[in-house]
Amino acid sequence: MKTPAKSPRKRPAKAGPAPLTHFDGAGQAHMVDVGAKAETTRVARAQGRIRMAPATFAMIQAGSAKKGDVLGIARIAAIQASKRCSDLIPLCHPLALTRVAAEFDLDEKRHRVTLVVTAETVGRTGVEMEALTAVSVGLLTIYDMCKAADRGMVIEDIGLLEKLGGKSGHWKIDDAK
Repeated sequence: MKTPAKSPRKRPAKAGPAPLTHFDGAGQAHMVDVGAKAETTRVARAQGRIRMAPATFAMIQAGSAKKGDVLGIARIAAIQASKRCSDLIPLCHPLALTRVAAEFDLDEKRHRVTLVVTAETVGRTGVEMEALTAVSVGLLTIYDMCKAADRGMVIEDIGLLEKLGGKSGHWKIDDAK
């Protein structure tokens, strides 16, 4: 009598990336329905950098740019961009932001400016896109205001640092590593 061959032991499925929520079952783009989600406090922090020639950095630091206060205008641009995010990102929900803060750090050694934006709301969807859009536009504004002096500026390292709220809870960049 033959013994039946043992079936291979099934391993649990490896967790892959989460499904993309902006596509329906047929693969068509759609705006995610957040109507059933709970309203919670949502916070996101994003960061990016722009590096430049030493003379350009000195001009920004001294506040002597011909077009005016570069960082002050970039701060306003970042805040305004966060409020217009859903006009720029096609499937992004319009949000009533409760707070947006844009903070700059000047790194003299590397001749770069770091911008960190914190966006907050109470709602059914997160504010990651608002924070990321704000960082992008804030840095682009620095480029625009200083391009006559330095067309070689480089915008880099734009990314999410942290998000809080919602079903997925608290996430920090350290969690991704």
